[in-house]
Amino acid sequence: MVNRPDTKAARLKRHKRVRAKISGTAECPRLNVFRSLQHIYAQLIDDVAGVTLVSASSTEKDFTNYGGNKDAAKEVGKLLAERAKEKNINDVVFDRGGYVYTGRVAALAEGAREGGLNF
Repeated sequence: MVNRPDTKAARLKRHKRVRAKISGTAECPRLNVFRSLQHIYAQLIDDVAGVTLVSASSTEKDFTNYGGNKDAAKEVGKLLAERAKEKNINDVVFDRGGYVYTGRVAALAEGAREGGLNF
């Protein structure tokens, strides 16, 4: 019998460890990333008030591309940065959500940086 590691539990464990050190405020919100097999989601969260300030995802109506690749992740990052600029948000704290900083997560961060967010 093959014992496979529980990858979801390991990701959640990493996420809890990162969240113990990272917190967002209204001036410098937390950029949270969630990645599923077919889509990618990003939010700017004010942890002090417990509210989402800005969000973007590949499931939105005006998003026409397939959401499970790096090009889509980069577009979501740019869209999030554009919406953040409308609310005068420039600086954020990046929360990779326990995912490895490569592939779609890195592409989303790169798109957000190109859109003008600093982290």
